[in-house]
Amino acid sequence: MKRGINIFNVVFFTLLLTTSLFAQDKDKKDRPSPPAEVTGTVAGSTITINYSQPSVKGRKIWGGLVPYNEVWRTGANEATTFETSKDIKIEGVLLPAGKYGLFTIPGETEWTIIFNKTWDQWGSYNYDKKADKLRVKVKPVKSSTLTEKLTFTIEGDNVKMKWEYMEVGFKISK
Repeated sequence: MKRGINIFNVVFFTLLLTTSLFAQDKDKKDRPSPPAEVTGTVAGSTITINYSQPSVKGRKIWGGLVPYNEVWRTGANEATTFETSKDIKIEGVLLPAGKYGLFTIPGETEWTIIFNKTWDQWGSYNYDKKADKLRVKVKPVKSSTLTEKLTFTIEGDNVKMKWEYMEVGFKISK
């Protein structure tokens, strides 16, 4: 009888701990890289970007924490999402209305911006190039101002991502 109680206690506390851990992840604002959202109207379409904001914290970001020439989730935690309410053009190439995973391949002199049909995933661990809807190339710009937390902005007809001493953007049109 005593043995049955011990097994029950172990199972009970394991379930309690597991439930507690899941509950903590549900409260995303307490994560080290908190969630953020930016919304704007560009080319007659509502654009919404949901992402998590990692911080520099004195680390080497480009070519360090974020390797060059590898697919990156363009944020932290879940994959960054990009949603457009209407068909738009990114750097002159059509992107149909919908929700996409926003991935990038950072390079020292050129970046690839990727809109992937599989938006609901953790990081880029299950990224599949076959699900890409659109890829465009853009040039990064060095900044003299430190941006501590990864930040997306919608400025006129441009979406910009700023982090550390780097800025990368792409143009949206009808």
